[in-house]
Amino acid sequence: MSDGIFKPDSIPMLALGYRFQWEPAQDCHVLLYPEGMVKLNGPAAEILKRINDKQQTVAELIAELKVAFNGADLDDDVYQFLEEAYGNDWIRKQ
Repeated sequence: MSDGIFKPDSIPMLALGYRFQWEPAQDCHVLLYPEGMVKLNGPAAEILKRINDKQQTVAELIAELKVAFNGADLDDDVYQFLEEAYGNDWIRKQ
């Protein structure tokens, strides 16, 4: 999938004002921002954890996720999530 905002060589980053963290009270990872909080499901947290931890291209991110999840075919899912997260202003491109 390469017809959207993100391409294999794009570097996604958390948007300014957002912080990714584990929230014990919610028993899940969340994105905190000045106006509130977004509770994340497992797949979203796995993607955002990697975006938060290091600068890497989308291709590198997908390769790392494939290793972590036994080679699962998740390219389209990752691109779809990145586009939705970008549309929600959670992430930006470097």
